[in-house]
Amino acid sequence: MSRQTQTWIITGASKGFGRALAEAALAAGDDVVAAVRRPESVADLLQAHPDHLAIEIYDASDSLLAARLVSRTVDRFGRLDVVVNNAGRAIIGAAEEVSEGDLRALMDLHLFGPVALVRAALPVMRGQGSGTIVQMSSQGGRISFPGAGAYSAGKFALEGWSEALAGEVAPFGVRVMIVEPSRFRTSFNAPEVLGFADASSVYAGVLDAVRHDLAGIDGEQEGDPHRAARIITSLVHGTEVPLRLPLGSEAVERISASHRRGLEEVATWAETARSADFPEFAGSVTTRPI
Repeated sequence: MSRQTQTWIITGASKGFGRALAEAALAAGDDVVAAVRRPESVADLLQAHPDHLAIEIYDASDSLLAARLVSRTVDRFGRLDVVVNNAGRAIIGAAEEVSEGDLRALMDLHLFGPVALVRAALPVMRGQGSGTIVQMSSQGGRISFPGAGAYSAGKFALEGWSEALAGEVAPFGVRVMIVEPSRFRTSFNAPEVLGFADASSVYAGVLDAVRHDLAGIDGEQEGDPHRAARIITSLVHGTEVPLRLPLGSEAVERISASHRRGLEEVATWAETARSADFPEFAGSVTTRPI
């Protein structure tokens, strides 16, 4: 993609990665639609960039709002080049502790909302013959741990959907990049953002340390969201994007270690797994898609 001015939609642009990405895109001379719940949270950006920033009130978990957001973006700036599905939050708790309502709300925010926005944007991007979908996932979208199941469920689902999407839209010049950050100094772990299910004594021995760690890390994370935003913006303006981009040293190390463990486990159980095939197909490998 050329270094022309691009138009971005960024959900959750009021703080954290979303805010940093909006600032980086504007600094690069791009146009940005900040999709936020509270317009006043980005009023300073609008004052500084009145010709290049538009604010749209948006609930990223409400699929019905996606088409209107895309339409208003194209009406304002004439095109749509980048969609960043960034809005998100976590609820920490064991599988038995997180309510069905909370789990469904997270799935709406992390899967169904982003899916709706991408679906609304794709006709515009296909018509242009170009576009980039940036899915802000997490290292928790590739690996999980006790207490993070509700959060990881949506991120795992988003990554699977997005991997298939990447192959579907590539012939039309549309690219997909799944970003997998580790701990970054955003508001993700802030008390008013990070949620905790009601704790039960049953899982205290498993989850007390997890709860304490996640609640106590706010403001001490090693990742710099502004550095991350500049990396993402540079890639969006470049000629090639990775399908998956781990961000931060922890993400690189943890995801790499997970792959190594996975390969070791496959090797350990390979013969048992192969024995499930009909004998006449022993050793054969299909060339069809998975």
